[in-house]
Amino acid sequence: MDSNFQTNLKKYANLAVNVGLNLQPGQKLIMQALKYGGVPIQIAPLVREIATSAYQAGAPLVDVLWRDDDLNLIRFKHAPRDSFEEFPAWQSKGILEVIENGGAMLSISAFDPDLMAGQDPDLLSQQQTAIRKYWKPISTHIGKNTMNWTVLSIPVAGWARKVFPDLPAGEQEAALWDTLFKICRIYEEDPVAAWKAHLIKLGKRSEYLNQKAYQGLHYTAPGTDLRIGLPEGHVWISAGFKTQSGIPFTANIPTEEVFTLPDRRLTEGTVSSSRPLAYSGNVINNFSLTFKEGKVVDFSAEQGEQVLGSLLKVDPNASMLGEVALVPNSSPISQSGLLFYNTLLDENASCHLALGSAYQFSIKGGEKLSTEEFNARGGNISLVHEDFMVGSGEMNIDGLLPDGNTEPVMRDGEWAFNL
Repeated sequence: MDSNFQTNLKKYANLAVNVGLNLQPGQKLIMQALKYGGVPIQIAPLVREIATSAYQAGAPLVDVLWRDDDLNLIRFKHAPRDSFEEFPAWQSKGILEVIENGGAMLSISAFDPDLMAGQDPDLLSQQQTAIRKYWKPISTHIGKNTMNWTVLSIPVAGWARKVFPDLPAGEQEAALWDTLFKICRIYEEDPVAAWKAHLIKLGKRSEYLNQKAYQGLHYTAPGTDLRIGLPEGHVWISAGFKTQSGIPFTANIPTEEVFTLPDRRLTEGTVSSSRPLAYSGNVINNFSLTFKEGKVVDFSAEQGEQVLGSLLKVDPNASMLGEVALVPNSSPISQSGLLFYNTLLDENASCHLALGSAYQFSIKGGEKLSTEEFNARGGNISLVHEDFMVGSGEMNIDGLLPDGNTEPVMRDGEWAFNL
């Protein structure tokens, strides 16, 4: 490992702690990837750098929930077929203990998108449903901004191989690291200052959309003609969040989006994917969803159709939308020309939607709403929150104004308004 790479690794760790989490003195930190079984052991070098940065920021304790992907494969090969609803509950309890006592959470997105290719989709669905049940209380905290949290991607061999299949095996991870450093502004002279300037620009986009108070959005692109209703009081947000106690943080690194929630009952039409979706160790590609009265009533996929069907059936609201996010096609991630097979990155290259739960903070006063109140205002509540990419350089989006007129929001994948 050369000195330049080690320097950039430290910058990446510091960015996660000081811009992503904005970790405060006295806050404990938990690093986790519960949805994937934990943090992969092969990324320990960066985890150690993050821990160093966290302790330097004043954390009294940094803990990590680890995983070994080979152990998960062994389970699918040899475990009893009726055992896949089993889950180590101590993991979610440990995360909850940290965040309910004022700690922060760093989610690590590092996985091989093809890890579970060829495994029984029904068993995968059972495992994912079990995980999501234990994730739900944590998701509730996220949706109400009760703590500072962020998501960070870290290369692993299987992922790097998927993104750079034409490079020699010994060069793939280095190429992915180089790409991550570029799109996360690590090569800037002052990455923290560059991020602050970027977040201000995103904030201005969300302010503009909030002033418009659109009643809905109309998406058109090849294979897409979709209308989405927006609830009264919806709030457009960039990834610059603030906890209920007032700590500012950045939920995703990288981030290029502004987003809000739809009214789950008011989606009509068909939308086609523009990028593959890596889900549950499988890839779902070239798929389309048709909605009626908010629910998916028909779907198809060239790859992973059975897995997509399992996702839509996780619970009654998994087939309804919980997020609407706008990203220009000129974003640095899109302009890299790469498919990442990693939602954190691909969703910041493209306008996207999410099946399942909505974030309660994306409606005015949502953090204080009961489940029943949030549901009555059009919010979606589900075990699922799965983003999928729909935007491209061919997408147009119109906003429906309160007076019934429409106006362009995006044209050919780019913002149709200047600030």
